[in-house]
Amino acid sequence: MTQTLRLAALQMISGPELLPNLATAARLIAEAAGQGAQLVALPEYFPIIEASAATRRAVRETEGHGPIQDLLAELAARHRLWIVGGSLPLLADDPLKFRNSSLVFDPSGRRVARYDKIHLFGFRKGEESYDEAATIEAGAPSPLAFDVSCGAGMLRVGLGICYDLRFPEQFRALGALDLIVLPAAFTDTTGRAHWEVLLRARAIENQCYVLAAAQGGLHPGGRLTHGNSMIIDPWGEVLARLDTGAGVIVAELDPARIAEVRASLPALKHRRL
Repeated sequence: MTQTLRLAALQMISGPELLPNLATAARLIAEAAGQGAQLVALPEYFPIIEASAATRRAVRETEGHGPIQDLLAELAARHRLWIVGGSLPLLADDPLKFRNSSLVFDPSGRRVARYDKIHLFGFRKGEESYDEAATIEAGAPSPLAFDVSCGAGMLRVGLGICYDLRFPEQFRALGALDLIVLPAAFTDTTGRAHWEVLLRARAIENQCYVLAAAQGGLHPGGRLTHGNSMIIDPWGEVLARLDTGAGVIVAELDPARIAEVRASLPALKHRRL
């Protein structure tokens, strides 16, 4: 029988204080582990959101050092699972900004990958506006993938953050993927219009699973995020979903399902560009 990998997306409604958010993340990771998860993803900005620029700068960490990273490493080792650490603020070259970074920890607690968000969100509609470039320093345009063991084989996992979802070339540049992990904090306005259709499109066009872990609800500062964390299969079918509120969803990644979809519709082999 083909070995599967049990995935979990953790949804949160983070606030502007670090310690309560970390406590919620630890609780949800333990809950996912209790449901047999082997790879879990936290949402974008899980340690802090809707805080002042000064507060967010104050909790920046250097790679390999800091309470956020220490907690993720400890939880990965304690529960013996992979953790994709949503995103957390790391020091940037610009002292007034931070890198919005996702760190990956293996079941021994070792950090095995780092991805700095490439595409920075900008949006204005009526009184609602966002400009991530004002406080965040973009990562180098280098798409990232890492390998996860699954039975006797390996799975290739592509990683993006939120707004990256709108740039399909980022994931196609990584070649054949088995899974795309996308931590996010989509606004409710853009989420209602585009979130599900974009997630399903990335799954369909890459013929791979998509694991999307989102912020989902009304935050203390008044921001409303769309939620709807999802796990989607290579045919674009939604296997699990959580609309709003903090919680956990789980589903199986089955390599045989990827092979079946690619054999019946070999679109990746038909590419000419």
